[in-house]
Amino acid sequence: MATIDLTSDIVTLTAALIDIASESLQEQEIADAVESALQPLDHLEVVRDGNTIVARTALGRPERVVIAGHLDTVPANDNFPSRLDGDVLFGLGSCDMKGGVAVALLLAATVPDPVRDVTYVFYDGEEIAAEHNGLGRLARERPELLAGDFAILMEPSDAGVEAGCQGTMRVEIRTTGERAHSARSWMGSNAIHALSPVLETLTTYTAREVEIDGLVYREGLNAVGIRGGVAGNVVPDEAVVTVNYRFAPDRSEEQAHQHLQDVFAGFELTITDSAPGALPGLSRPAAAAFVTAVGAQPRPKFGWTDVAQFTQLGIPAVNYGPGDPIYAHKADEQVPVEHLHRVHETLTRWLQT
Repeated sequence: MATIDLTSDIVTLTAALIDIASESLQEQEIADAVESALQPLDHLEVVRDGNTIVARTALGRPERVVIAGHLDTVPANDNFPSRLDGDVLFGLGSCDMKGGVAVALLLAATVPDPVRDVTYVFYDGEEIAAEHNGLGRLARERPELLAGDFAILMEPSDAGVEAGCQGTMRVEIRTTGERAHSARSWMGSNAIHALSPVLETLTTYTAREVEIDGLVYREGLNAVGIRGGVAGNVVPDEAVVTVNYRFAPDRSEEQAHQHLQDVFAGFELTITDSAPGALPGLSRPAAAAFVTAVGAQPRPKFGWTDVAQFTQLGIPAVNYGPGDPIYAHKADEQVPVEHLHRVHETLTRWLQT
């Protein structure tokens, strides 16, 4: 069985985590290692739910923060095991997000008396379908384990604060017509041509911008797929365009759906995927103190992350972790050593002051 040493330095620990293969649905070995490393720590209560490990302090502090990171990775791409090259650590999951997990594990081991109670969550199944997501499973089935005033998701954020996240919704817009031979097209009705108003709407759409907690979230509405056609000599009787709506976190999924219905009035819409956004909550005391500790201007998160799971529970959350997200899932996935040290030192200081 793989083991990890919580007395090692942050770079060595990150490399050790990278070297435990943990592609999605294959997280048992790394979950076992995390659980075994945390169990001996007397200041933590350790709970296991499948391949998700929760470790909590119970010091009676007035605030509780949740620090969470996922254990799984995407499939390897000739980037396993780890490799240290100068000031950069390479390897599968180094950026997304074993560097962040290593930081959280060291905090759990080396900050036994924080000024805020802390719940550490190391979960499985983030990189695949939502039904496998360990954080989502806890949110649905054991929400008491995630209770807190503020949450930090250790997603790679270039060692800066990315607050909240956008919501996302995908819909299919379908048009119908009547088949005919293309040589006698007037005998039918072209479903692809009927998509013209939809495409024109997308081309001229003005994205909304909204300020929340001093951060400006810009929405987006884009066609991301289109299909239709029967044969090279047939007028098609059906066409479908897939539209992705990235909406600001002040809108619920229901409001986002209503907006799309208003924008594409008269067309049939079918939701194929939907996830809520996450409010940044930077005005909360713990969040404000965290931003001050980081010492950098927060940025809005353009994209969706599991911070939305916390918003659904009424807990404001931010993304904060080592690594530039542009390297996530790439063959040359990497994390700067300086990021590992900086994020670890910043969070240590914040938990102690």
